[in-house]
Amino acid sequence: MKNQVQLITYVDRLGGRLDGRDLQRLRALLAPGGALGGLFGGVHLLPFFHAIDGADAGFDPIDHTRVDPRLGDWTDIKALTEVMDVMGDVIVNHMSSASPQFLDYSARGDASPYAGLFLSLDAVFPQGASEADLLAVYRPRPGLPLSTVTLQNGQKKVLWTTFTAAQIDIAVHHPQGRAYLDSILQTFAGNGVRMVRLDAVGYAIKKAGASCFMMPQTFDFIAEFAGRARALGIEVLVEIHAHYRRQIEIAARVDWVYDFALPPLILHAFFFGTAAPLRRWIALRPSNALTVLDTHDGIGIIDIGAEAGDREGQPGLVPPAELDALVERIHLNSGGTSRQATGAAASNLDLYQVNCSYYDALGRDDTRYLLARALQFFLPGVPQVYYVGLLAGHNDMALLARSGVGRDINRHRYDEAEIAADLQRPVVQRLLALIRLRNSHPAFGGSFDCSGDDQDLTLRWRADGVHEASLHVNFQTLEHQLRCSDGQGGWQQWPWD
Repeated sequence: MKNQVQLITYVDRLGGRLDGRDLQRLRALLAPGGALGGLFGGVHLLPFFHAIDGADAGFDPIDHTRVDPRLGDWTDIKALTEVMDVMGDVIVNHMSSASPQFLDYSARGDASPYAGLFLSLDAVFPQGASEADLLAVYRPRPGLPLSTVTLQNGQKKVLWTTFTAAQIDIAVHHPQGRAYLDSILQTFAGNGVRMVRLDAVGYAIKKAGASCFMMPQTFDFIAEFAGRARALGIEVLVEIHAHYRRQIEIAARVDWVYDFALPPLILHAFFFGTAAPLRRWIALRPSNALTVLDTHDGIGIIDIGAEAGDREGQPGLVPPAELDALVERIHLNSGGTSRQATGAAASNLDLYQVNCSYYDALGRDDTRYLLARALQFFLPGVPQVYYVGLLAGHNDMALLARSGVGRDINRHRYDEAEIAADLQRPVVQRLLALIRLRNSHPAFGGSFDCSGDDQDLTLRWRADGVHEASLHVNFQTLEHQLRCSDGQGGWQQWPWD
């Protein structure tokens, strides 16, 4: 993965029209000469598979090896890989109940060649599951991860459905499960995709009497699957929302992880006027991380909170009262719009995330927003910018009202005119300049250090004894300075205001 800022976007929500040419339009936007040409070292395409509009915005593919024809086809993906690195999602844990494999299983039951592909309750609990067994299963959302299904042939089954009843969990160790996942990797590799994110992989392994989330057996599966990917020339990113110590543990065993603790910690620093929790995390955090402020999901809270169940000895990076206050401050800054999209207020898969654009979470304060991006870009790792965040987007209440899905508040559909207009906004222009600085300055290829006290934070990069870039922020006064060596023995001060 290039040490340059990456973009994460839906194909159809950044200038798309769903006419079969959206991938071509995205390529034109990102290629040299395009409005975003030269800005990004790579792009993560959120699910572009058939179909992109299922029960979970493409994360429930009917056919994971087919591009949704409303976006284009694999030749368009391959053409995009000639412009920049492309990452795709391998949805490891489940597939759609409308998939050909499940439809065959529904029609033929145990006689189907795909009968072993779908994970039943009996496969995990052959002697039956007790109440204690089911309560031991880790659930960051309400309800059991099971659905009673009546197949078309009349058979009744209890199947694992970790996310929704339309997303049927895969038996990843079954020969059919392995073949299915390998077919996705092979299709990606054959079309130039060199990076994959393992979506929902933390839930992929089930074991009787255990939590069924990030167990030793899950790590073993991740290592095995990543090895199969690497054999095809593909790097692997693991997406896990979990206690910060769990994230550190995971990072030691995979290629890349997300720094999901960073977004709420930066908000906490601005809201409480203190750098202490953020500075503590910087001293602990893994460096093989994609740094993010926003994604297609909400702003994670679990990542800086206490261990699930508040087990003794596993506190979070932020005390519970401050975490609650942080959430309330987001709701206040957004004028209450985030409250309408979060938790039980809307259809949400994840109750441990606040659904809000990052720009609105900071009260549309340009200075704080740009400082947040600078902090993201200055930390070790590879920065990734979400398309709504790139354009300093607002909460989309109209889309939320139409869909009733909380996450849609931060999944705006931009047409070409909106993109052109937003690219002229001063806050966006300054963000683009920050991205170019992060991509081009030689200091970011050197060594990193962090200093400061409870109010101040200074992040500094040095390379070859010549190149230096430093960022200073006082979270109480908002006093700040970003300066970079100019390669000729002088300094450049970064204009903020």
